[in-house]
Amino acid sequence: MWSFIVPAHDEAPLIGATLDALQAAARECGVAHECIVVDDASTDGTADIARAHGARVVPVAFRHIAATRNAGAAQATGTRLCFVDADTRVDARVLRAAIAALDAGAVGGGCAVELDGDVRWSLRVLTKALMQLFRWTRVTPGCFLYCTRDAFDAIGGFDTRWYAGEDVAFGRALARIGRMRILREAVHTSDRKLRTFGLVDHLRLMLRFALRGRRMLHSRDHLALWYDKRRH
Repeated sequence: MWSFIVPAHDEAPLIGATLDALQAAARECGVAHECIVVDDASTDGTADIARAHGARVVPVAFRHIAATRNAGAAQATGTRLCFVDADTRVDARVLRAAIAALDAGAVGGGCAVELDGDVRWSLRVLTKALMQLFRWTRVTPGCFLYCTRDAFDAIGGFDTRWYAGEDVAFGRALARIGRMRILREAVHTSDRKLRTFGLVDHLRLMLRFALRGRRMLHSRDHLALWYDKRRH
């Protein structure tokens, strides 16, 4: 049994396609599954759309991605958990690879990422290079994370000290208790961060991180890339 957990805040434009893709992938792979959307203080039709697309909706008001993911896991009944961002489409190829990894004894992992939209070729090349670097350094991008239920419980879920970077901390925690697998197969995720925030915004974030280090991730302050409204 797979539990797909989708944290969501004002995701009405994209949540339907994400859920449809997940359910199609699960059917093609022949696995029992459930979809749980954790609706974190949405002000649009996210919850209604999620229900219309076959998901169970868990309402919360955290505006804290780690806590929101944990709330979904608390309601999940599956022995295998998969955390998927609301702007990310998963196909059967990716899910089949995740199934094979867990069947072979991995405790969990992540996968490669490709950006949807009209993205410049230079950014696509950079993204591919980053994905290879992530494989080498065992970094798990947060748009697709999978693990066994036992592994999730063993590490205590997502560390709620982090308002961003909780995905990397999660992957590091998994690696401490067992074999962690980063899949070569890629999910497709929206390029909306690039459309919403420009080069100056990204450079400003990098500068703050250089000055303050990881402690800046312990608060929503200055984390607009994750918590401000984005252009769809």
